[in-house]
Amino acid sequence: MIFDDDAPETSEETPEEVAEDATEETVEDATDTEEASDEEASDEEASDEEASDEEASDESGDAESADEDGAELTLGEGSSEDEEPRTPRQPALIRGKIDRHGVAIGTGRRKTAVARVRITDGDGGMTINGRALDNYFQIERDRLLIEAPLKATETFGSVNVWVRVNGGGPTGQAGAIVLGIARALQAKNPNLHEALSDGGYLTRDGRMVERKKYGYKKARKSFQFSKR
Repeated sequence: MIFDDDAPETSEETPEEVAEDATEETVEDATDTEEASDEEASDEEASDEEASDEEASDESGDAESADEDGAELTLGEGSSEDEEPRTPRQPALIRGKIDRHGVAIGTGRRKTAVARVRITDGDGGMTINGRALDNYFQIERDRLLIEAPLKATETFGSVNVWVRVNGGGPTGQAGAIVLGIARALQAKNPNLHEALSDGGYLTRDGRMVERKKYGYKKARKSFQFSKR
């Protein structure tokens, strides 16, 4: 029997080896397929992110341009619409008057007292029912109350005041004189309205004593109740 050294060697493989080789090839093919699908998915995600970024940048640019346009329109048009028209200040209501001799006259009321006041330029004299202020009002509080509108308008000592008052008591008469002086000063010089109004000297105090009711001891006070 002659052996040829140059003849190729034939390898014999068992069925088990063949099955293992086929399994390895299948696994390699599956891994290659998964890697390819992962690469495609990553590429698609990257492209989607780029597209979304571009859209967001476009939207932000449009929004900024719209804001700028709106700001320009607001600066030009909104100022006239937002501003409310200012209503002109109503002229002060002057209840006093000036007679033909240039004397300022004012009438004041408080409770049941009525005071008629006349004011002229002078040296600061004040006469109430023919008597001096210190002689007519014994309480200092009432005297200071009467002088208050003159001091508030800085006319104290530069005008003469003549008053005729009747009705009520000292407190009511003092309040009536204050209102009469304030109205006379306003009529004499309308520019004093703000100072008089701020001090409340032009406001009529309408409080009155409440009348007694039938079956009551006073306006609201009842008689003592006895059950038996």
